Amino acid sequence: MIYVIDDDEVMAGCVARACKGAVRTGEVAEVQIFGDGITAMAAMDDVGVPDLVFLDILLDGPDGFTLLNEMASYADTARVPIVVVSSLDFAGKDLSMYGVVGVLNKDTMVPQEIRDYVAKYVG
Repeated sequence: MIYVIDDDEVMAGCVARACKGAVRTGEVAEVQIFGDGITAMAAMDDVGVPDLVFLDILLDGPDGFTLLNEMASYADTARVPIVVVSSLDFAGKDLSMYGVVGVLNKDTMVPQEIRDYVAKYVG
């Protein structure tokens, strides 16, 4: 399962469509979209811990950094690979201590980059 956490519904939909387009072992990836980190964290208790998270940093309410810290503080969510999807510049920043495996720039990313992460981490 993949979580897309972004308060921009259009962007979240685009990321989700790219995830669903990534074929894995003959199946379509299951994707859940959340508009905020609080709802996403609650879903991890109810629905289950995802295999991969695409996370916007500039969220309404608690921001993505808050969610990164929250996820890093629990053993089951600390191991979830996270791809930051943001218009902020993270060049030269090491976010690996939060489980961040990659950063995609909203202005320049292409669907294949999303599918590459799905192929690598969801299986």
